[in-house]
Amino acid sequence: MDKILMNDLHFYGYHGVLPEENKLGQSFQVSLILKLSTQKAGLSDSVEDTVSYADVYETVKEITERRRFKLIEALAEMIAKEVLTTYPLLNSVVIKVVKPNPPIPGHYESVAVEIERERSDYGG
Repeated sequence: MDKILMNDLHFYGYHGVLPEENKLGQSFQVSLILKLSTQKAGLSDSVEDTVSYADVYETVKEITERRRFKLIEALAEMIAKEVLTTYPLLNSVVIKVVKPNPPIPGHYESVAVEIERERSDYGG
C-alpha cells in the first residue's frame, strides 16, 4: 500500500482534562500516514487522482483548532473518522497526536497517542 506522509503539523487547541487547558490552550502536533494507491496519480500527474494533502491539512486544522476534547485519544479518533469519511480514496490512516507540554510533573519531551484506523471501522 502506498502512503502519503504528513509530518508534524502544528496547531493551537484547547484539549485537556484540566480547566486551564481548556481556557488557555496549548500547542499540538499531528502527523498522518494516509494509505491509498497512488499509482493512478503517479501516471496521470493529476491531483484529482489522489488525496490533496492541502485539503487534509484544512480538515485536521478545523478539528484540532475549533473543537475541544478532554483526551488526545478522542482528538485522534475524530481526525481519523473525518479523514476516512471525507476522502474516499483512502483505505486506512495512522494518526499521531503529540502534546508537547502537558501539565504533569516530571521531565519529558512530550506525550502522544498513535492510532491506526481503516475505512471499515466507520462503516465504509
